[in-house]
Amino acid sequence: MTRGRWACAVAPVAGLATGALGSVLLAAAWRACDVGVNGAANGLALAFYGALLAITAAVWWGVLIGYAGRWNLTVALLGGTVGTAVMVWIFVALLRVPNGYRC
Repeated sequence: MTRGRWACAVAPVAGLATGALGSVLLAAAWRACDVGVNGAANGLALAFYGALLAITAAVWWGVLIGYAGRWNLTVALLGGTVGTAVMVWIFVALLRVPNGYRC
């Protein structure tokens, strides 16, 4: 299987996993600090933000495996994992609880 096919197979799965992880972490932070009326009130925002994160992560994984994976697949997978962790961290940090995390 060529690197381009690996990128087409791995990128959507990794993107969806990243979007789901980011949405779950953000929902937990919002729930802990009582942001919104109830869990359903935040659902549309979480779905929208999670989809944006999933698309960004899928593009990141696709480019990294398709380009850097030509030379070294291990480095591409490690870079994808580190990039995903940074994306989720920035995602939760930017969309934090409006009054801070002291709740």
